[in-house]
Amino acid sequence: MDLDSIGEWIRTHYTSKVTQELDGQEVTLLGWVQDIRDLGGIRFVILQDREGTIQLTIPKKRIQSEVLEKTNLFQKRFCIAVRGNVKKTNMTHRGVEIIPSAIKILNLATEQLPLDITGKTPANIEARLDARSIDLTIDQNRATFKIQHVALEAIRSYLFDQGFLEAHTPRIIASATEGGAELFCVNYFGQKAYLAQSPQLYKEELTLSFEKVFEVGPFFRAEESHTRRHLSEFTSVDIEQAFANADDVMMLLEQVFHHTCAAVKEKCASELTILGYKFDVPEVPFKRLTYDKVLEDLKTQDVVIPWGEDIPTEAFRVLSKLYPYFYFITDWPTHAKAFYIKPRQDKPEICEGFDLMWRYIELVSGGTRISDKKQLIQRLQEKGLNPESFKCHLQAYDYGMPPHAGWAIGLERLTMILTGKKNIREVTLYPRDRVRLTP
Repeated sequence: MDLDSIGEWIRTHYTSKVTQELDGQEVTLLGWVQDIRDLGGIRFVILQDREGTIQLTIPKKRIQSEVLEKTNLFQKRFCIAVRGNVKKTNMTHRGVEIIPSAIKILNLATEQLPLDITGKTPANIEARLDARSIDLTIDQNRATFKIQHVALEAIRSYLFDQGFLEAHTPRIIASATEGGAELFCVNYFGQKAYLAQSPQLYKEELTLSFEKVFEVGPFFRAEESHTRRHLSEFTSVDIEQAFANADDVMMLLEQVFHHTCAAVKEKCASELTILGYKFDVPEVPFKRLTYDKVLEDLKTQDVVIPWGEDIPTEAFRVLSKLYPYFYFITDWPTHAKAFYIKPRQDKPEICEGFDLMWRYIELVSGGTRISDKKQLIQRLQEKGLNPESFKCHLQAYDYGMPPHAGWAIGLERLTMILTGKKNIREVTLYPRDRVRLTP
């Protein structure tokens, strides 16, 4: 089959913008064949673009022969251009249809489709990820990533309004950002290097110059965990603020979440309808629980955790029944948090770190950072880390490091709570985990 050139054809509308108010007008649409129904004397073609779908109606005895011949060739996922007139109708859920006057076939679908692109017959997650490019054309998946887009746009706009500067830090680093063994090692021109776990040290250093910075980007953790909440490559939204402490950035975080949830609810009503999901815009301030209070609450539910130990997922599931929405956990044991989290002056065994939880899922980790070089070296040593490996970072503390604090949001986990998805791979375009490296 000879393919058509798009030539001078220019899209006039996305499908979502074709309404009854355009009745009788000519439009040009570009997209893909999603479905075909042939009822003898009439043919219906569902055209899909990134904004949705619309019905093309082809009455075989009244349509131009050239147009009919083109539609005779159609198969699902053919890439096409259509020019035609809008017609009001009560026979479609949109209340409109297109009567084509000209059609161009721009490209073919030459293979049998591995998935039902209408979404009516669901496939398992592994089959979907194996065919991710076609899986992402399904309405529910496009809705998920539209919501993620709007959420990220809202976060960025709010931080810009608060005077934050967007930064971009290296992904190839010489030493561990967080400590620990969850690192991917790379050969960097004969030197051992690592993929960054977070922008933590760089964003702290940037408070010396820009005071308020944030970064959105991919980071890497070589965790053995293979759960519905873990990825090896994930997107993090990080902020760092000079002349601030944990309380300051917790209040900022509350406002970011309130603003983001409100934006998604306002701008993504149709996407939430497609997903069949509803959520309430959270009221601020969020509930604040100390680590000690959490242990007390868990004890009332017959879950006993010795002081100083981390809280396992099963315990958080129990806690989420008591606190079913957003809540902070503060005043963690110092040894349970990263080396850069500041111990409390009045009680050094407790630190100024916090986590923001949604039910049983940790969404955000943050806190006041150590701004004193000697104290930071001491904490590195307590964590079994060699200060010499952090020489370049420690040097910044000789130049008037301000008091500072910050946090990091896992974008994929945020998307899960905004869409109701239960598996983090569903809210990641091309997920990377312990067993998946393709596509």
